[in-house]
Amino acid sequence: MALPPGDTRGSVTAVQAPRTVRGWKSGAAGLRQARVASGAVLFSYVALHLLNHSLGLVSLQAAADALLWLRAFWRSVPGTVALYGALLVHGSLALWAIYQRRRLRMPPAEWARLILGLAIVPLMALHVTAMRLGPALFGVGSGYVSVLLASWVADPWIGLRQGIGLLAAWTHGCLGLHLIWRLKPWYPRWSRLLFALALLLPVLALLGFVDAGREVERLMADPDWLKSLATRMRFPDQQQVAAIYRIADGIMWGFAALVAGAYLARAGRSALLRRKGFVRVTFPDRRVIEIAPGASILDASRQGNIPHAEVCGGRGRCSTCRVRVSRGLDSLPPPSDAERRVLERISAAPNVRLACQTRPASDVTVMPLLPPSATARDGLAQPAHMPGQEREIAILFADLRAFTQLSEHKLPYDVVFLLNRYFSAMGGAVEKSGGRVDKFIGDGVMALFGVGTAPAEACRQALAAARAMAEQLDALNQTLAQDLDEPLRIGIGLHVGPAIVGEMGYGSAVGVTAIGDAVNTASRLEGLTKEYGAQLVLSEAVAERAGADLARFERQEIAVRGRQEMLAIRVVREAKELPTA
Repeated sequence: MALPPGDTRGSVTAVQAPRTVRGWKSGAAGLRQARVASGAVLFSYVALHLLNHSLGLVSLQAAADALLWLRAFWRSVPGTVALYGALLVHGSLALWAIYQRRRLRMPPAEWARLILGLAIVPLMALHVTAMRLGPALFGVGSGYVSVLLASWVADPWIGLRQGIGLLAAWTHGCLGLHLIWRLKPWYPRWSRLLFALALLLPVLALLGFVDAGREVERLMADPDWLKSLATRMRFPDQQQVAAIYRIADGIMWGFAALVAGAYLARAGRSALLRRKGFVRVTFPDRRVIEIAPGASILDASRQGNIPHAEVCGGRGRCSTCRVRVSRGLDSLPPPSDAERRVLERISAAPNVRLACQTRPASDVTVMPLLPPSATARDGLAQPAHMPGQEREIAILFADLRAFTQLSEHKLPYDVVFLLNRYFSAMGGAVEKSGGRVDKFIGDGVMALFGVGTAPAEACRQALAAARAMAEQLDALNQTLAQDLDEPLRIGIGLHVGPAIVGEMGYGSAVGVTAIGDAVNTASRLEGLTKEYGAQLVLSEAVAERAGADLARFERQEIAVRGRQEMLAIRVVREAKELPTA
């Protein structure tokens, strides 16, 4: 359920620091913090209840003693304030979230959490009334044995409803934690263990409740036990039971009225906003969605059934719904403190906004930056080049010479073994020099330098990598001398220039790569090594940027397709002859 927007003053690049009161944040972030804190208190209460029931596997007395300790804590002044304060805060914020939500289109997990949360009150109202108000109003007993007598012996339907209510509360809390924690980098490693614990605890509680209930049935066969119980515990009469049921019914009807009021208020607000006209949101492929003022860009996607990533359900946490605003950016309200922090976390450009937090007051044109299949990992802080950035980088292409003829006379597993040894040697040389292997293409290698460094440093790294690759190839030839009819030969092309760098691909084949004229030129230089009979051909721009003196190597000027001016190159017969840094 979406939370209300916070303070909208400020901008992405310069805003006042969020006001805090004793560690609590203001605006939407403060409400979210209050909701999480109150939910944690209630989740702890439910978890301790389940643990109490699971002690029934030990003995009825163990469960009864544990309930005394829990009751002493939760019925103390601090425990009462914490429990009922959390219940009031969490319930109020849930109703506020229902009112704030513009559309009811939600992911299945969100729907499940909403339905389970709304079901808790009608399922648990009778139990809470009997256990908390019964002793306070009528002085009746409320020990663990009395719970079993009422819900296991007298009316099993009460026990079934209580069990379903506890399970609904537990599942609601677990889903809430999942939706929060799935954005954390550590969560994928621990998710299976946490899921196992989430399943184990209610199962143990159910088994413990059944064992304790059966033990009470056995004890009831002893008349002396019943007499002793009657002297220690006061049972309610019919009038008191009827009063407890009336109070529970009143709680359920009152809660139903509050929920209905939230939905009616939401409908009334939507009707008022529609009278003010509509805002047009234009998506790629010229799809235009009209929304009422106050609705978010994500609401427009939902309304138009446009697939849009929203891992956190529109709470402004994951950043996967981010969009690039190409028209109407100046008319948008500035980001709230919560949105600003998320945008800064991912190093977003000034024209990037979170679709779930941005509520346009006039027409805008946007483009989602992540595919609808984006995961929580895509919302983590990433380098600036990941979504796409033009950078000046050095590109290296390397290719084995005459490898096709060499592989014709070898068994398939020998070819695979040989290539893996070659790729390991070349990839290690690139990475130790500071570059990153972009991809292996057949028996070729493409590497990038300067994705996160300056162009001059990138060129020095690229020259060091070319030299290291030549040295590693010599060492590999010596190691595999008995397996090779002739030594492996390599051709390397190096160039530096502007290229578009970013994470590209589809599904599992996604990675950081580069495209552009500079990449094509580097590939062309690698091909020239065959014509010149050299191990390395590099553009003179690489040497100049690196500050390397390559005057003793042959200089040529060549024409490159798509370029009007000639390109100066250096031809290096043996790359290991390159000067060291």
